[in-house]
Amino acid sequence: LHSNSDKGDGSVKYILTGEGAGTIFIIDDTTGDIHSTKSLDREQKTHYVLHAQAIDRRTNKPLEPESEFIIKVQDINDNAPKFTDGPYIVTVPEMSEMGTSVLQVTATDADDPTYGNSARVVYSILQGQPYFSVDPKTGKNLFDM
Repeated sequence: LHSNSDKGDGSVKYILTGEGAGTIFIIDDTTGDIHSTKSLDREQKTHYVLHAQAIDRRTNKPLEPESEFIIKVQDINDNAPKFTDGPYIVTVPEMSEMGTSVLQVTATDADDPTYGNSARVVYSILQGQPYFSVDPKTGKNLFDM
């Protein structure tokens, strides 16, 4: 944060208010540098609304109107997909046709679906080939033999 009125002589004081000001976000009142004091988690809070102002240290009067800014927390792939039901138990009738749908599983991911591929769920089978396969996009499980 920097005011055009700041000549670098220490006469300007920067103040930060709003969500997390003074606890999660701190401001150096002389330089206007803003820092976070801890790691931010998008799954706990997606954004913070802060207000900043430059005031004259001698008169305590604002040098500029208060500014509002929003800090958006960018997601990382920090959540593993979770199956919504389970464990899954399915029976397959003998003599079932190849390609018979046996089960459809569903998993969800708490990561942000609008940013990157962090929340993208891809299904695969770890055991059971060549008898079973799964559609990687839908989670639909098929009997193959």
